[in-house]
Amino acid sequence: MSLRLLVDECTGTKVAAWLRGEGHEVFSIYDEARGMIDDWIIAKAHVENWILVTNDKDFGEKVFRERHPHHGIILMRLEDERAANKIETLRRLLELYADQIVDRFVVVTETQVRFAKT
Repeated sequence: MSLRLLVDECTGTKVAAWLRGEGHEVFSIYDEARGMIDDWIIAKAHVENWILVTNDKDFGEKVFRERHPHHGIILMRLEDERAANKIETLRRLLELYADQIVDRFVVVTETQVRFAKT
Protein backbone atom coordinates (compact mmCIF):
# COMPACT_ATOMS: atom_id res chain seq x y z
CA MET A 1 0.00 0.00 0.00
CA SER A 2 1.54 3.27 -1.14
CA LEU A 3 0.93 6.35 1.03
CA ARG A 4 1.47 10.11 0.63
CA LEU A 5 3.77 11.03 3.52
CA LEU A 6 5.00 14.47 4.54
CA VAL A 7 8.14 13.94 6.62
CA ASP A 8 8.80 16.68 9.18
CA GLU A 9 12.22 18.29 9.37
CA CYS A 10 12.97 16.74 12.78
CA THR A 11 12.25 13.26 11.44
CA GLY A 12 15.08 13.53 8.94
CA THR A 13 16.27 12.85 5.44
CA LYS A 14 17.22 9.20 6.00
CA VAL A 15 13.65 8.39 6.99
CA ALA A 16 12.32 10.27 3.95
CA ALA A 17 14.73 8.44 1.64
CA TRP A 18 13.79 5.05 3.13
CA LEU A 19 10.07 5.77 2.71
CA ARG A 20 10.66 6.75 -0.94
CA GLY A 21 12.59 3.52 -1.41
CA GLU A 22 9.58 1.62 -0.06
CA GLY A 23 7.44 3.12 -2.83
CA HIS A 24 5.67 5.89 -0.91
CA GLU A 25 5.18 9.39 -2.26
CA VAL A 26 7.21 11.62 0.08
CA PHE A 27 7.55 15.34 0.68
CA SER A 28 10.53 16.04 2.97
CA ILE A 29 10.38 19.34 4.85
CA TYR A 30 14.14 19.12 5.47
CA ASP A 31 14.94 18.67 1.78
CA GLU A 32 12.23 20.79 0.18
CA ALA A 33 10.99 23.45 2.65
CA ARG A 34 13.50 23.71 5.52
CA GLY A 35 12.41 26.06 8.29
CA MET A 36 8.67 25.85 7.52
CA ILE A 37 6.65 26.64 10.66
CA ASP A 38 4.34 24.05 12.20
CA ASP A 39 1.10 25.86 11.29
CA TRP A 40 2.12 25.86 7.63
CA ILE A 41 3.22 22.22 7.79
CA ILE A 42 -0.10 20.99 9.17
CA ALA A 43 -2.02 23.17 6.71
CA LYS A 44 0.05 21.90 3.75
CA ALA A 45 -0.45 18.30 4.87
CA HIS A 46 -4.20 18.78 5.11
CA VAL A 47 -4.74 20.78 1.90
CA GLU A 48 -2.49 18.50 -0.18
CA ASN A 49 -3.72 15.25 1.43
CA TRP A 50 -0.44 14.14 3.07
CA ILE A 51 -0.04 12.02 6.21
CA LEU A 52 2.39 13.86 8.48
CA VAL A 53 5.28 11.87 9.98
CA THR A 54 6.88 13.71 12.90
CA ASN A 55 8.70 13.50 16.21
CA ASP A 56 7.33 16.90 17.28
CA LYS A 57 4.80 16.68 20.13
CA ASP A 58 3.53 20.17 19.23
CA PHE A 59 1.39 18.58 16.52
CA GLY A 60 -0.66 16.87 19.22
CA GLU A 61 -1.55 20.29 20.58
CA LYS A 62 -2.33 21.54 17.07
CA VAL A 63 -4.79 18.69 16.52
CA PHE A 64 -6.33 18.26 19.96
CA ARG A 65 -6.29 21.77 21.40
CA GLU A 66 -6.29 24.01 18.33
CA ARG A 67 -8.45 21.59 16.28
CA HIS A 68 -6.41 21.74 13.06
CA PRO A 69 -7.83 19.34 10.47
CA HIS A 70 -5.56 16.61 9.13
CA HIS A 71 -5.48 13.51 6.95
CA GLY A 72 -3.36 11.52 9.37
CA ILE A 73 -0.45 12.14 11.71
CA ILE A 74 2.16 9.64 12.83
CA LEU A 75 3.82 10.94 15.99
CA MET A 76 6.93 8.96 16.90
CA ARG A 77 7.75 9.10 20.63
CA LEU A 78 11.05 7.23 20.70
CA GLU A 79 13.70 6.68 23.35
CA ASP A 80 16.30 6.19 20.60
CA GLU A 81 16.10 9.03 18.05
CA ARG A 82 18.66 7.57 15.64
CA ALA A 83 17.50 7.25 12.03
CA ALA A 84 17.83 3.45 12.04
CA ASN A 85 15.41 3.20 14.98
CA LYS A 86 12.94 5.62 13.39
CA ILE A 87 13.02 3.54 10.20
CA GLU A 88 12.56 0.24 12.04
CA THR A 89 9.66 1.68 14.06
CA LEU A 90 7.98 2.97 10.90
CA ARG A 91 8.62 -0.31 9.10
CA ARG A 92 6.75 -2.22 11.83
CA LEU A 93 3.95 0.35 11.93
CA LEU A 94 3.38 0.33 8.18
CA GLU A 95 3.67 -3.45 7.95
CA LEU A 96 0.91 -3.92 10.52
CA TYR A 97 -1.27 -0.81 10.28
CA ALA A 98 -0.78 0.96 6.91
CA ASP A 99 -4.47 0.56 6.09
CA GLN A 100 -5.51 2.12 9.42
CA ILE A 101 -3.50 5.37 9.60
CA VAL A 102 -5.28 7.55 7.05
CA ASP A 103 -7.22 10.31 8.87
CA ARG A 104 -6.00 9.03 12.27
CA PHE A 105 -3.64 10.43 14.90
CA VAL A 106 -1.20 7.60 15.63
CA VAL A 107 1.33 7.64 18.45
CA VAL A 108 4.06 5.05 18.00
CA THR A 109 6.90 4.02 20.31
CA GLU A 110 9.42 1.24 20.01
CA THR A 111 6.94 -1.14 21.67
CA GLN A 112 3.46 0.33 21.27
CA VAL A 113 1.02 1.80 18.75
CA ARG A 114 -1.87 3.93 19.96
CA PHE A 115 -4.65 5.39 17.83
CA ALA A 116 -5.85 8.56 19.54
CA LYS A 117 -9.36 9.91 19.07
CA THR A 118 -9.51 13.29 17.34
